[in-house]
Amino acid sequence: MTTFEDITSGRTSVAVVGLGYVGLPLAVALGDHFRVIGFDISRPRIEELRRGQDSTREVEPERLARARVDYTDDPARLAEAGIIVVAVPTPIDGNRKPDLRPVVGASATVGAHMSAGCIIVYESTVYPGLTEEICVPLLEEKSGLCCGKDFTVGYSPERINPGDRVHTLESIVKVVAGQDEPTADLLARFYGTVVKAGVHRASSIKVAEAAKVIENTQRDLNIALMNELALIFDRMDIDTNEVLRAAGTKWNFLPFRPGLVGGHCIGVDPYYLTFKAESIGFHPQVILAGRRINDGMGKFIAEKAIKAMINAGCQIKGARVGLLGLTFKEDVPDLRNSRVEDIIRELTDYHVDVLVHDPLADTEEAKEEYGVDLRPLDALRDLDAVILAVSHAQFAQLDAGRLAAMFKNPQTGIVIDVKGFLDRDALSRHFAYWRL
Repeated sequence: MTTFEDITSGRTSVAVVGLGYVGLPLAVALGDHFRVIGFDISRPRIEELRRGQDSTREVEPERLARARVDYTDDPARLAEAGIIVVAVPTPIDGNRKPDLRPVVGASATVGAHMSAGCIIVYESTVYPGLTEEICVPLLEEKSGLCCGKDFTVGYSPERINPGDRVHTLESIVKVVAGQDEPTADLLARFYGTVVKAGVHRASSIKVAEAAKVIENTQRDLNIALMNELALIFDRMDIDTNEVLRAAGTKWNFLPFRPGLVGGHCIGVDPYYLTFKAESIGFHPQVILAGRRINDGMGKFIAEKAIKAMINAGCQIKGARVGLLGLTFKEDVPDLRNSRVEDIIRELTDYHVDVLVHDPLADTEEAKEEYGVDLRPLDALRDLDAVILAVSHAQFAQLDAGRLAAMFKNPQTGIVIDVKGFLDRDALSRHFAYWRL
């Protein structure tokens, strides 16, 4: 089997499979210590990385320029690696069931090209048991090798927070697990070389898988509670942010806020856990209730906009609404599983003309993923309402004067500030203002 000395000496390489939001920062960090092969099936992605460009913006240009990573889309190169890290997405399908095609495809590719003695470690978020029940048989089938004898596997869940420059790979404790003690020992030393915050060794791969999937499930439920409170307080004409600010003066009140819950983690991971739970005969209630609340917030926000326009005397059919932000989160270009789509779909059902602007989102990806034609900010004119859906830092400049220029009639202008990002007191003097 591969030893720690094999990779520190450069006798064998480390390969990272999947160079997205998780894989690229990991490959770059590992490149400071080991000989690293960065593999991705996307030729355009490999080409942009070779040019020193990163469309995810997770790695700073200066850091990327000095990274020691050999980027390739040739799977045969995986045979050079003693450790292969799989960091591919684990999305859900249209029925909110796990879409295992990326991790299954990656496992098949790795199995077809890996060498005997290799250690395969998965970072993709999965339900407990998936690594050993689905990935290992694939690796054995494609390689003709025997797990535990000719190769071993481990699991070390990713904890990347897109757009976060404080909580980075190096500063977040890394959970590691191996199918046996020697594998766990090596992975602890391997990740410990990069992660300065330290390593936590889980007792088994299933424990590590479960730990990852409940991290985001817990956060999802906390946000669901805030969203349900927002729904209640809206009916009582109470400002939710003011309530939370007052409650937050107690030392043990958790600082969660209401909002849209999308992305490739919080809005997805709970479904992996509930899928597995249902497959063993248990029907989760609390987790799925939280998911229903969070998945319904886009429709609620759109309906608030419609009601506000009706109160302002606006003709709904043919009304123009400017929607600011399309990505799933502020200050990141990631469009995956953005719940802003729910707002667009609901408004479109009312025959409202929705004009979308996002300074970070990729124009072609927005069109392909959601059928949305992104507009420049100065194209948002003659509007009946503005919805600030994603609080990108660039939108902080939107004061009353700039917003007034967007409206057809500033006296009846409506501002829907989903996250309470703008100055409520200043804007409410000029427009009908509402926040979640």
